[in-house]
Amino acid sequence: MKVVLKQDVKNIGKKDELHQVSDGYARNYLIPRGLAVEADAAAVNAVKSKEAARQHHAEEEKAAAQALAEKLEGKTVVIKAKGGQSGRLFGAVTQKDIAAALAEMGVEIDKRKISLSVREIKDYGQYEAEAKVAAGVGAKFTVSVEE
Repeated sequence: MKVVLKQDVKNIGKKDELHQVSDGYARNYLIPRGLAVEADAAAVNAVKSKEAARQHHAEEEKAAAQALAEKLEGKTVVIKAKGGQSGRLFGAVTQKDIAAALAEMGVEIDKRKISLSVREIKDYGQYEAEAKVAAGVGAKFTVSVEE
């Protein structure tokens, strides 16, 4: 019997998916507990329309992420930091500092999505960094630490 799941069901599938299950399992377990409904024409059409809407939103989000990545790609982020005479910083420049500098440039990226080419930035200079904007969408940029 084909059913449309109304909730996530372990070992079967996720909400709003169409699945083939045995008749007894559907009639005695899934349908009485409100976990699924029988897949008639209206239910199948509802599943298809929800999937189309979900796919449309995913495409919009990916397009927005690509636009953000293009805006960031190849840019140089300048961070002012205090340091000693030897060129070493009093502390380190972190992903949080880089995210704050990007926010000032008008690019909002979570600090956890920024990865550096080095473990820590403790000296003045330029460093390569990458921001993972979305799944499969990233942007490389330069971080310049100045006095």
